[in-house]
Amino acid sequence: MTARRRVVIAAARRTAIAPRGGALSRFQADELAASVLARLIADGGLSEGRIDHVILGNALYGGGNPARLAALRAGLPPSVPALTVDTQCCSGLDAILLGARMIEAGAADCVLAGGTESFSRAPIRMHRPQSAEARPVAYDRPAFAPPPYEDPDLAAAAARLAAERGVLRTVQADFAVQSHAKAAEAANALRDRLVQVEEPGADRDSFTRALSLQTALRAPVLAGSGDTGLSAATICCQADGAAAVLLVAEDCLTRTCPAENGRPSMRIVAGLTAGGDPAAPALAPIAVARSLLAGLGLEAASLTTVELMEAYAVQAMVTVEDLGIDPRRLNPLGGALARGHPVGASGAVLAVQLFERLRLQEDLAESAQFRGMALIAAAGGLAAGLVVEAGPDPRRAKAGND
Repeated sequence: MTARRRVVIAAARRTAIAPRGGALSRFQADELAASVLARLIADGGLSEGRIDHVILGNALYGGGNPARLAALRAGLPPSVPALTVDTQCCSGLDAILLGARMIEAGAADCVLAGGTESFSRAPIRMHRPQSAEARPVAYDRPAFAPPPYEDPDLAAAAARLAAERGVLRTVQADFAVQSHAKAAEAANALRDRLVQVEEPGADRDSFTRALSLQTALRAPVLAGSGDTGLSAATICCQADGAAAVLLVAEDCLTRTCPAENGRPSMRIVAGLTAGGDPAAPALAPIAVARSLLAGLGLEAASLTTVELMEAYAVQAMVTVEDLGIDPRRLNPLGGALARGHPVGASGAVLAVQLFERLRLQEDLAESAQFRGMALIAAAGGLAAGLVVEAGPDPRRAKAGND
């Protein structure tokens, strides 16, 4: 049996994340993604013809093929195929996992994969009438699970989880405050890394702010009630943005990406998409993480960094508690509560944040021990996880030869 090929994330980029109606509101999802894809091609020193496939996640457009539009806008030749994936919040990370599996199977050497979303420009959704006399009926979201499964509103499901686990509003608010504080601290280090679009205010994650506990506690309760309700501060905001990575087969990394320029890379160790109870979507990532760690013979304590989607503060807090994740290693550059949630892109944003965390690790010895996990839940009880480690790094090779 032929050994499975190793896959490396050779480059990773994202746009800034902006709230719905904010700095990125005039851009379609494919326009946001195109700028990221073009930058990744430049980062890798690639000719456009070296790309075998483009795979992007998208959740809100409900038609067309944004990945194809983005690929053509980015200057890729028409011969490069493109695929759009929709697993809602998991879409961006699932796109990366799918691209990695294509390379592992020998179906590609080089794939651009990630996700893109524009809440601001997403189509208005309407059910087509069943008779000439009837009128179209607008809807906010499709069904995520059919009867007899429960298909709760996601905020209501998170509020129920908070009540069941006794996670107080004050504790949730403090978690959100810490997310903003970490994002604010990392902002300068990340600003030059964000793919720029020509729009005022689009050079930074504009939702990040100096949030105090007092301010967070004054935010109105949007789901649940009493001591455990979820507020505008502890539910991530709807947002626009794009993120993607350059996936390359490790056995052809040098010839595929001649312009690595000493940048670190991440090797994909394992990945998994799985389903859980649609009534409790926030809990699905816990089983995914446990399965990944058990398959690798690892404990959560061995992870250097965990990038966990903060759709709701309570969802992230319960996941951290149940998995035994060291809070000091959680979302060290800030989480989605401080950025926002561009649904189809959010999973890919987590992968990019892992890459940035490795890049910012200045100590070579510590970099060599880097091991990270990205983890995200989705409507309908889905979840996706990715485990990475420090990959081939010319910095370490040079240090060893000095």
